[in-house]
Amino acid sequence: MKLHLKRIRRPGYCIGRLSIDGVYFCDTCEDTDRGLKQDMPLAEIKKIKVSTKTAIPTGTYEITMKVKSPKYSKKAFYWNFCRGLVPRLLNVPGFGGILIHIGNSAADSAGCILVGKNTEVGKVLNSRATFKELYKRLKEADKKGEKITITIE
Repeated sequence: MKLHLKRIRRPGYCIGRLSIDGVYFCDTCEDTDRGLKQDMPLAEIKKIKVSTKTAIPTGTYEITMKVKSPKYSKKAFYWNFCRGLVPRLLNVPGFGGILIHIGNSAADSAGCILVGKNTEVGKVLNSRATFKELYKRLKEADKKGEKITITIE
């Protein structure tokens, strides 16, 4: 399964369009895009990055469905359907624990990718329902043994 995220830069945050296998699925919200690229030297990424306020570098990353988030596994009301096994991007240079998850604005992101519908400036709404549907699709692909990747541009 191939996810593709096309970012639209805004002052202080990024809104994006997420597609699955070439078909639009939802909108996204991330922290500020500071022009980081996956192939940049790690020292340069660390120099530019502002902790918890920077979108991850553009590039292609594998996604795993097999890592339990310590933070979200404790919030049963929102996360009981997945037991805290939130989609995690692997090998993001200069970043750790990058997830796709529920949230509304860049303030909820800390570098992660939030999903929903961009019907209000600077936010994605209907995030929980959107995430549940995305999670269902990703989990089905994972069960079939499909490699899941996301390309961010």
